[in-house]
Amino acid sequence: MYDSRLHVTGSSTYNGQGLSTIRWAYVMQSDVLVPTLTVRETLQYSADLRLPSPTTTEERRRVVQEVILELGLKECANTRIGNTTHKGCSGGERRRTSIGVQLLANPSVLFLDEPTTGLDATSAFQLMATLRNLAKNGRTVITTIHQPRSEIWGLIDHLVILTRGACVYSGPTVACLPYFESLGYPLPSFMNPAEYLVDVAAVDDRTSELESVSMLRVDRLIVEWQRRSEENGGSTENTNPYASPTITGKSVPAPFRAPMLRQIQVLTARTFKVTCRDPLGLAGSLFEAASMAIVTGWIFLSLDGSLAGIRSREGALYIASSLQGYLILLYETYRLTIDIELFDRERGEGVVGVASFLVSRRLARFLIEDIPVPLLFSVIFYFMAGFRAEPAQFFIFFAIVLVNQYIAVSFAMLCVAVSRNFAGASLVANLGYTIQSLACGYYVQASTIPIWVRWVKWTAYVFYAFGAMCANEFAGRFYDCPAPGGFTNPACKEYDGDFILDSLSVPNDWVTRPIGACFAFAVAFYIGSAFVLRYWKVQMSISRARPTEAGRSAGQEQLTARSRHDDLRTVDIVLARYALDIEKRTWRGMKRDKLSIVQPVNARFQPGHLNVIMGPSGSGKTSLLNSMARRLQSTFWTKYCISGRMLYNNEAPADSVIRSICCFLQQDDDALLPSLTVRETLCFAAGLRLPSWMSREEKEARAERQLLKMGLKDCADNLIGGELIKGISGGEKRRVSIAVQILTEPRVLLLDEPTSGLDAFTASSIIEVLKGLAEEGRTVILTIHQSRSDVFQQFGNVLLLARGGFPVYSGVGSGMLSYFETLGYTCPQNTNPADFALDLISVDLRGEKREAVSREKVRSLIHSWYGEDNALAPVGSIVSPAELGGLKRKVAPFRIAFPLLLRRGYINFRRQPAVVIGRIMQVLGFGIVLTLFFAPLQNDYYSVQSRVGFIQEFTALYFVGMLQNVAVYPTEKDVFYREHDDHVYSVEAFFLQYTVIEVPFEVITSLLFAVLTVLAAGLPRTATLYFVVALNCFCIVNCGESLGIMFNTLFAHTGFAVNVTSVVLSIATMLTGVLSLNVPGFLQAFNHLSPLKYSLANLAPYSLRGQIFTCTDFQRLPDGRCPIETGEQVLRLYNLDTNAGLNLAAMGIATVAYRALAYALLKGKKTHWRGWWEKRRQEGKIE
Repeated sequence: MYDSRLHVTGSSTYNGQGLSTIRWAYVMQSDVLVPTLTVRETLQYSADLRLPSPTTTEERRRVVQEVILELGLKECANTRIGNTTHKGCSGGERRRTSIGVQLLANPSVLFLDEPTTGLDATSAFQLMATLRNLAKNGRTVITTIHQPRSEIWGLIDHLVILTRGACVYSGPTVACLPYFESLGYPLPSFMNPAEYLVDVAAVDDRTSELESVSMLRVDRLIVEWQRRSEENGGSTENTNPYASPTITGKSVPAPFRAPMLRQIQVLTARTFKVTCRDPLGLAGSLFEAASMAIVTGWIFLSLDGSLAGIRSREGALYIASSLQGYLILLYETYRLTIDIELFDRERGEGVVGVASFLVSRRLARFLIEDIPVPLLFSVIFYFMAGFRAEPAQFFIFFAIVLVNQYIAVSFAMLCVAVSRNFAGASLVANLGYTIQSLACGYYVQASTIPIWVRWVKWTAYVFYAFGAMCANEFAGRFYDCPAPGGFTNPACKEYDGDFILDSLSVPNDWVTRPIGACFAFAVAFYIGSAFVLRYWKVQMSISRARPTEAGRSAGQEQLTARSRHDDLRTVDIVLARYALDIEKRTWRGMKRDKLSIVQPVNARFQPGHLNVIMGPSGSGKTSLLNSMARRLQSTFWTKYCISGRMLYNNEAPADSVIRSICCFLQQDDDALLPSLTVRETLCFAAGLRLPSWMSREEKEARAERQLLKMGLKDCADNLIGGELIKGISGGEKRRVSIAVQILTEPRVLLLDEPTSGLDAFTASSIIEVLKGLAEEGRTVILTIHQSRSDVFQQFGNVLLLARGGFPVYSGVGSGMLSYFETLGYTCPQNTNPADFALDLISVDLRGEKREAVSREKVRSLIHSWYGEDNALAPVGSIVSPAELGGLKRKVAPFRIAFPLLLRRGYINFRRQPAVVIGRIMQVLGFGIVLTLFFAPLQNDYYSVQSRVGFIQEFTALYFVGMLQNVAVYPTEKDVFYREHDDHVYSVEAFFLQYTVIEVPFEVITSLLFAVLTVLAAGLPRTATLYFVVALNCFCIVNCGESLGIMFNTLFAHTGFAVNVTSVVLSIATMLTGVLSLNVPGFLQAFNHLSPLKYSLANLAPYSLRGQIFTCTDFQRLPDGRCPIETGEQVLRLYNLDTNAGLNLAAMGIATVAYRALAYALLKGKKTHWRGWWEKRRQEGKIE
């Protein structure tokens, strides 16, 4: 982590030297893994990168297999890692894979940050035993841990206990308990020492009384330890007679980095496999090339030799040299903002180098993207457009498109090297491309570019590419002049290829040199990106506390116990032969065999008790909860098949009722906005989720109470944080997510691993809160991995699942041990019952003998349970079916939700400087670049091209709107989807708040854009034209945003959405009538749907009517007239002599229609489509 405000004092040495002199590894809290690789592939590639050169391929494979067995990953070795969209390994399996990646480095010093988070108790113990063995073999293992089971305590040699950043003990573990006993804190009998010490060192801030008492205790511990340290001369190592001697002079392995050639080989193989396993991403690239080529070829189909055909030919060459590369640039920029995270992690660990990463990325995609994409585009477009049908000319054309492909991907790398987030990277990419496209000489004649920026054309790769294509096409050609005499007739000069090249300021032998220059640009961009990646540190900002007026007096409330309400309507949930299967399709659409996730289960979850689902990783706990909450969404590729019945008070409610009654806490905390503080998050959640009859003060008071219950007082004014902003810890995020869900005190509460990532004291506090909710008559169901021994006593009903989703026990928690005792498995007296049960049903994969014995044991337990008569007897209905429907949570009214969402969105938005700057500078920067290249607009013959090109460039604002949307909407959409699934607020409230936050930026930047283009660039300086330009800018950007919303709503894969949207925007740009003067009739009809048609049709008349153009004697026709003398002639040439006011109104209507269509798609996505699909599926019409 690097931040300019982060200061470290003191020193840390390793055998008297710095960390850089030894081989080390660091397991972070977050898992940065490639979701499309399997566990074995992930570890194999890591071994190839991390193990020293002398090891052979076979030896590396053997080491990987050993790590898989040691970490208990055998069962999932060939399962893909997966992510939130595509399910794969469980959270615990991903955690162990991350640890395995670092173990493969064979480090002398191994740092682990919460390695047992997300692991079940058995896996956690096995992992700690593995780490203990590493330590015995001479490694130095330093780990943080939250909830160690009692057996883990005996594995720890040296212990450091911290509280609020201060040390209260540091020394051998054997001396720890005697030290605390000497201070008056003896360990009670039959209690886990680790849990007890965490309780003693924790500050309980749930009430002011508890906080003052615990603060006195903690302050005393801190002062006492400081005193003892000073008595020992500042050293904490010899505070007791059991201190270990310091080892010096022992040689340790030096840091190792694989040779560059091996890095390139491994990274190339990995990137190739990852690219092939992302079918939508790969299809997006090929779809973009094919669709662009076909539609563009159709627009420019079989160009003739007329003047209109020549103008269209120039437009076609511009598209091939510029626009095609721009689409590749946008997609690669987006894709890199995702892929760069893994590179940053591996480079920070000293595993890969910059050069290896850059080279391997291109080698991996050479045969699947870098060659096929330009070749596909060239073959289709070149021959459809009717360019010169000569092999040499075609291959020159293809060579230019190919080099442009490499320029685009290398420039994208440079953009992402400068800014890791899409908003910043796309701003650099878009402004860079704008300069390139203007300097090429198509929209503005190169010789008329103002002197202060004319030199830029020599630094613009599009200038060289466009010039080379024009020379390749026009040099030595003469087109179809209708006048007699052909080439010798002065009236035919406009049909002469050399004259055309001269009008474009392109030499007629301009082919070889510009291609070489383009190649040099690709190399230069890659070298530049390598330099930036190498020397520009990625900064992790550390958020500042943001105190608010709300809650400053919080913490003074007394938390009073609440009794169960007699009139509270309770919900009894029964699973009867309930099972879950997954059916997947191949990339060809063929169905595969079903995969069983949860085997038929009979279970009852009663109100008034803590209902717990336990099992090892991979037992289907999370999938079961998701299916019970009806949060599993089937797609064409993945279908979730639920069998059996789930009854609420002996009734089978509709899925919509289940979704509304249940509150569901997922494993991840993605529904939290990173730029809000903890207090703001809870206050906004209270405002949105609590009933409308409650006052604002009552809602905020409840939010404050939950904040205190969750122990979040100390971080209440800290930002949540994200990937590039260091905010609160992972455990604190978990508590915030829990607090959000329990704000409404729901009738049914499902929680997936609520205590993961929490320390033992906080986990106990959370369980107490959940226990209190249950005692009020609510149905609380949670999965749990590592349970404290005292927490187990609070469990009501327990469902135990073995790996594969097989039930092993289902019943009251107090009867679990007696049931296993009847099978011959007795729990030792001092053993945590939860740990005992998990050990019993887990398969030990750390050796063949252990595996065989434990697998047979688990198999017998499964058979024993299935042999039991575990059918559940029906219970009396506590709530009638009608009353059950009445328990549905009401969505927050629009009048309440909209202002709250607007305020929340505004706060979250303004605290993201990169996004704010991007929204302002995308439009403003574009206007500045336009002004620099076109100002002042003249009235000579060459200025005809410049003036038409100037207004045509306005169409690029379409892309600006899309880029602004991609930088913000996908993240906000994910949060909205989560909250909409919780029935918090309506689609209308979210959609309108997004629009209201977006529109002011568009209005302000449009007014500033009009100042630059009308007043500075030289358009007619009238109030009418000023507001016409501002309105056009606003409408085009807004329509681009709307299209971004549409396609990002239709496609979950943002990269594919970017590709599809870019193609649609490009087609709309080409159909405006400037790039091509002879658009086919069908496409002209399609063009009526585009706002760009109406924009150009009103801008051209407003800006060109009344203009008078001059020319030189050389440019005059034989009759002495200039080829073009008035603006009206220009309008007739481009078929733009239309009713400007009518087109302006049509553009406004199109803007409203686009936004309405975007709303309709989002509404359909979240409501009607789902309901239609479910109805059809229930009728049996959809498999």
